[in-house]
Amino acid sequence: MSDDIAGLSFEDAMAQLEAIVRDLESGKGKLDDAVGAYDRGVRLRRHCEAKLAEAQAKIDKIVAGPEGAVGTEPFENA
Repeated sequence: MSDDIAGLSFEDAMAQLEAIVRDLESGKGKLDDAVGAYDRGVRLRRHCEAKLAEAQAKIDKIVAGPEGAVGTEPFENA
């Protein structure tokens, strides 16, 4: 992953990815530019997936135990 992408927040990376998708869907521009944009889009998608995985690993869900005791346990996909 290039350094400029590695330093992006999730929100900034998503904004760039959305802009790339809009540009590619418009069909305007040169083929070489589209290929370069697609490549950057793939790297941005991977970065966003990694950021989401990091966030999910940090999330705990609050659960009520026996006799009303409250605790946390790792979040799992439903």
